[in-house]
Amino acid sequence: MTATAATVADAIRDAALRLAQTSDTARLDAEVLMAHALGVTRSQLLLGRMRDPAPEGFAALVERRAAHEPVAYITGTAEFYGLELAVTPATLIPRGDTETLIEAAREALAARPPARILDLGTGTGALLLAALSVWPEAQGVAIDISADTLAVAQTNADRHAPAARLLVADWTKPGWSVDLGRFDLILTNPPYVEDSAELDTSVRAFEPAGALFSGPEGLDDYRVLVPQLPGLMAPGGVAMVEIGWRQAEAVAAIGAAAGLSSRVHRDLGGRDRVVAFSGTNVLGA
Repeated sequence: MTATAATVADAIRDAALRLAQTSDTARLDAEVLMAHALGVTRSQLLLGRMRDPAPEGFAALVERRAAHEPVAYITGTAEFYGLELAVTPATLIPRGDTETLIEAAREALAARPPARILDLGTGTGALLLAALSVWPEAQGVAIDISADTLAVAQTNADRHAPAARLLVADWTKPGWSVDLGRFDLILTNPPYVEDSAELDTSVRAFEPAGALFSGPEGLDDYRVLVPQLPGLMAPGGVAMVEIGWRQAEAVAAIGAAAGLSSRVHRDLGGRDRVVAFSGTNVLGA
């Protein structure tokens, strides 16, 4: 890419060529980074700024992306379920596939809005805040093991759901949930990647390993967390658990051993993405 480009359009074109070596979305990446450099939305960029002089800071952003750094970490934001969220390297970047949990919850609770919602391993707060955008009258609680991560979630909660309650907690420790009570809806996107899995450099080198990896089969956190769900579910409550696309049978079996029934939901790509748990025995858990 040339050091300086005459116009925004020139700079985007050159950046897309530069990024094509490392990104499958090179043109989109270039446009998003340019919009960030200009302090405008992508729509504003495309509709009215393409003939402007290219900003000096754009080239540095492109080089960061060329080194595989995710666009969301460069811009500091990501969109999830229509919400703009702050993102830092302390958090996973919210993915569109994870919105399947919210759609599955809406289907399960269509006739009975949840009064209390719990998000386990909240990260940016994406799941809780998306759920509260659907059910704004609900009480929302979220936990995360990392105080740094929770600080990002709190920033997002302050913007989108100030009444949400965010807590540092570790579901592997005894007594972590003793004061939480029970919930009509539980949402969780726990670590589920196999330790030896091959991942894109932008994920393995930049996103927090503790939020990704969960043992040789990717099932370690499910084995700890899923058996605890009955004790957190209110009568008639449901839990939406994100899974890797080949893990539905194993995760459903873990739930069955805890007395939970399950239903698998697929994402827009047609892959298994969510195990929805419910159970008639939650009162006795």
